[in-house]
Amino acid sequence: MANGFYVPDGNDALRSDIPAIVELIERTARWVHPDTFRALPVWAPHTARGRPLYDAAWARRYTNTRKATGVTAEKFEGNVAALNALVAALDVASPKPKNWTVCHIWGYDDPSFAERSSVVQDPRYFSCVANMVWLPTSLKGFTDTLPEIKAMLRVCAFHLYGWVCEHESVAVQAEEVRSGWMPPDYPKSWPSVDRRNVLPSGTAPFTLRIEREIAKRKAKIRSDLANAEYLHYPKTEVEDVLKFWKVDLG
Repeated sequence: MANGFYVPDGNDALRSDIPAIVELIERTARWVHPDTFRALPVWAPHTARGRPLYDAAWARRYTNTRKATGVTAEKFEGNVAALNALVAALDVASPKPKNWTVCHIWGYDDPSFAERSSVVQDPRYFSCVANMVWLPTSLKGFTDTLPEIKAMLRVCAFHLYGWVCEHESVAVQAEEVRSGWMPPDYPKSWPSVDRRNVLPSGTAPFTLRIEREIAKRKAKIRSDLANAEYLHYPKTEVEDVLKFWKVDLG
């Protein structure tokens, strides 16, 4: 007692419960269909976490004024564009259900969140639908902070979409996933080396509605790229993102 009340690392306290946590994620996670990913890998190539927010004409910065202080500050992209992309790619029925949160599969690797994630700050990966899964909000903390859970999601995405993040900051982890390594407690219902054509139970179908949404998004990107009046539209960067993913705008 002289040294105080001992409390272990929070992740260590949960490690024996990882199989139970995985079962919850396996049962509830919602995944984009691989055909949707192949049809349009990235749905908002113009933005990423922390990017400035502009009006529809790309002329004026959005700001927010706090009532308590009267201080006005410029607004930045949080996770809204990624969430909107994922919900559209899943074709979630209206009204949108409560208590669901987008999780970036390749995102934070710092459990303390002291460091910024360069992956979600990259427009190549921020709205990439193979880099996101929809989870009940109460499970989001496990995917953000437990490396074992993070690894399972990345392995599943690799076998489901044939994709692993190419960002240099996660090169070591990506190489491990590509090697065919399988994490302990990996769900037997998820795709793997021996089950490449298996879809997780929460995979949304690829439908005509999604095809129409993709066509609409491509048309909007074409229009944005062609609009010479858009003062702050990141045209060159959008073109680079589309080239990276080999997106044909038609």
